Amino acid sequence: MILAMAAFSVEDMLFKLAANHASIGILLIMFGLGGMSIFMMLTWRRGEDFVPPAIFSLPIFIRVTCEITARLCFALAITLTPLSSASAILQATPLVVVLGAALIFGEVVSVKRWLAIGVGFIGVLMIVRPGLDSFNVASLFAVVSTLGFAGRDLATRAASSSISNVQLGIYGFLALIPAGILFEVYQPTSFHFSPEVTWFILGVIIFGVVAYNALTIAMRKGAVSVVTPFRYTRLLFALVLGVFVFKETPDVMTLLGASVIVLSGIYILTQKKDNTAMVSPSLGVNIKK
Repeated sequence: MILAMAAFSVEDMLFKLAANHASIGILLIMFGLGGMSIFMMLTWRRGEDFVPPAIFSLPIFIRVTCEITARLCFALAITLTPLSSASAILQATPLVVVLGAALIFGEVVSVKRWLAIGVGFIGVLMIVRPGLDSFNVASLFAVVSTLGFAGRDLATRAASSSISNVQLGIYGFLALIPAGILFEVYQPTSFHFSPEVTWFILGVIIFGVVAYNALTIAMRKGAVSVVTPFRYTRLLFALVLGVFVFKETPDVMTLLGASVIVLSGIYILTQKKDNTAMVSPSLGVNIKK
């Protein structure tokens, strides 16, 4: 999980740099094609099918839909707002995952956890600051991407174990292509290759593949309560890159909001859990609490 968060942070940095030279839509399409090609080669080397039968299932459909939404919105967020602010809002993803597990999978959430979730979302409001002069409407893209990434993670846990991590990677990156096409339809732009943008795109693809594979392994193989708190290391990496690469200076309210989100998330994830399991009527999987 730590490797995934570090790689995601570098990917975000390179994507933000590349966006200075090319359209977000074109970048998403090229990112998707590059990452999908790598995972297809890995799938071929393992002797696995590119289109396993279990891929045609509700969890995978939800996963791809959430991936498209999250990737497109977060790409807009990191290019239109400071990297540190967008990454701070993204730290609310574990809170949304717990909320989704309660609402979708029927997991029992104690009053203390509900209060912690509420406190975490207050932290998001501290960063976004709706209604104030410092409010940046583009920060809402980061909020929507948080919902999308949480939905993707929940669907990943619900996906059939017969689908390997590399097979999931194919469809995760495939989702970037329609996301890029949607953006290009909305805002068509021309694209001119340059050495700088080529290196940026290659870096985005390489770090994106490493991050995606590491995250999938962590979510499918590790205990959620153990690996999820390490998601918050992404904020540390993003803050360092934002300050030293983009010369960002996060204000006190952003840092306080990020701290509130992280602390509330860690509190939820470190609470003692039951050993019982709930059955999801919609997805038909056992989710351990």
